[in-house]
Amino acid sequence: MEIKNVAVLGSGTMGQGIAEVFAIYGYNVKMEDISDEILNKALKKIKESLVKLEQKGQLFGKTSDEVMSRISTYTTIENAVKDADLVIEAVPENLDLKKKIFAEVEKFAKRETIIASNTSNIRITDIAKDLKYKDRVAGLHFFNPPVLMKLVEVIKAEDTSEEVMEILVDVVKKIGKYPLKVMKDTPGFVVNRINAPESLLFCLYIDHKVATQEEIDAYFKSQGLPMGPYELMDYVGIDVVYDSLEYFAKTLNPCYGKCNTIKELYNNKMLGMKTGKGFYDWSKGRPFIDVKKATDKVSMMDVLALEINEAVKLIEQGIATPEDIENGVKYGMNRPYGPISVAKSFTSMEIKSKLEELASKFNCDVFEPAESIKNGLLRDAIEGRLKVKGVEEKKVKEEAKVKEEKVLSAQQFNTIKVEKYESKVAKIILNRPKYNLISGELLDELEKAIKYLWNDPEVNVIIITGEGNVLSAGADLNEFVGSSFQFLENSRKGERVFQLLSEMPKLTIAVMKGYALGGGFELSLACDLRVGTEDVQIGFPEITLGLVPGWGGSQRLSRIVGLGKAMELIVTGQRITGKEAYSMGILNKLYKNPDEEVMEFAKSIAQNSAPVAVAMAKRLLNKGSQVPIDVGLEMESFAMGVLFSTEDLKEGIMSFLQKKKPEFKGR
Repeated sequence: MEIKNVAVLGSGTMGQGIAEVFAIYGYNVKMEDISDEILNKALKKIKESLVKLEQKGQLFGKTSDEVMSRISTYTTIENAVKDADLVIEAVPENLDLKKKIFAEVEKFAKRETIIASNTSNIRITDIAKDLKYKDRVAGLHFFNPPVLMKLVEVIKAEDTSEEVMEILVDVVKKIGKYPLKVMKDTPGFVVNRINAPESLLFCLYIDHKVATQEEIDAYFKSQGLPMGPYELMDYVGIDVVYDSLEYFAKTLNPCYGKCNTIKELYNNKMLGMKTGKGFYDWSKGRPFIDVKKATDKVSMMDVLALEINEAVKLIEQGIATPEDIENGVKYGMNRPYGPISVAKSFTSMEIKSKLEELASKFNCDVFEPAESIKNGLLRDAIEGRLKVKGVEEKKVKEEAKVKEEKVLSAQQFNTIKVEKYESKVAKIILNRPKYNLISGELLDELEKAIKYLWNDPEVNVIIITGEGNVLSAGADLNEFVGSSFQFLENSRKGERVFQLLSEMPKLTIAVMKGYALGGGFELSLACDLRVGTEDVQIGFPEITLGLVPGWGGSQRLSRIVGLGKAMELIVTGQRITGKEAYSMGILNKLYKNPDEEVMEFAKSIAQNSAPVAVAMAKRLLNKGSQVPIDVGLEMESFAMGVLFSTEDLKEGIMSFLQKKKPEFKGR
């Protein structure tokens, strides 16, 4: 179905803006309202807006008169919708009014006409409840002002057909907007749903006398926001805030009805700018807020934690994807970032702790952490990985343990496994029993796993091991190689992937057991530390096959054991035991049960060593050994300068003075 004719019901700020957008992009628009007087005022405002856009060259070569010619006005719903392909209702946020209008539209519109609501909060399913043809009803939530704001939420009600959703997503793209697909109907949809808990928090700040509205607004303005939360509420309208919170109290959680200050302002008709008084006096213009009065009783972290929490709930409920949530908040709130990108800088524990603090302080379960955050699965939620090969993540967290270390998440590839533990340790497990031979596919998956863990704030140390009793007996020589050049590229691929291990800002530990031959030995040498058993067989058999170590072994081994010993091991193909490797400095520790004992070693480093300092030390040692000493010393001084500004340094010093264990956050 092709959309050509659009009817917009309601010519207020949103209605006139929506009509203008569609007319600009070549659609025929019929705008309806209760009187010609109201419609003429709307047309005048649309014309003024178009003239400004024309002067700025933003009408795509069209004139304002040409766009205006596409808009016609009507005072009856029947005449406005009878030939429409798409009807968009944009009347006030009143469920009964919207239901009444939708019933009229269904009566007069064509059977195939799509009927959409621009509601900002009300569930589309509730609006369509009494209609006969619910499959053609959906939500199209534009943001104010529609001409400038890039976001449109496309909401799927319980009975909306997939065809209708596809058509609406396509239409939104054609009018130059970003379509946020809301796949399950929920009050507030995505952007307003994410904003709802912080609106509640700002109310409770005042109710609990945490600070005055000016002190709190001053704080948020000092953080770079153009308006503080109370000034913004006044600007939007206390009645709008009140109605939204009351609706959320009925449909989401009764705690949204706790805002006593908002109720008092609403009952006293102190609605903000529109009445001249709300939280502030607007009678003489915009209120002055002195940023010098900024309070230290509130924190930006309060707001960020709530946004992240609500975003995770939306992901858990299948309402929207992480990507759509991120872009929705960016475009809908005109911000440079959304909650998904912010969440990548924090661990589950940090967000969980803040949310539990807020929930307890204000006795409000809206602020309680989402299940994924409670269970240490924040990263999996924001990156869309809440299930593991059909196994629900809840089962993983309940069942998987190594020496009482709880597995927070796991990923199953074809040739490797990735597990994350609550101690900020992760494991990459080569999974090609019985010898865990390294294939091209394994290299590809290893690269993905390394990049997955690269910036994960919930991981400080990564263990590389093999499934069963073997690390790896080397490369899989059964793979087809078509030419010498292809063989060369295969070598470069392995070198590149292994190099990532030495360059990533996490400490890596190889577990050498059973066999660590050829590529398995090279993989170990690419790690920062190596542990193993006394009887593990280690060596480079390549020379006996007419090859040389081709994944970095010829370069890395000499840096550890010296040129002479490296030459001997490589040109003879000699195998050595773990005990011998330990005496040469190849192995850092010998273990009887390496997979168990390495966890304690990794956990100790992860919890006692500052992550940023570890990353800097790793780079200094790896890169500094390749340059003249004066250059290395210069690098060292730069590292000291970087570390001086970190929160971890302050935490380390304070913990030392207070004789307590530091809680490093990697910042």
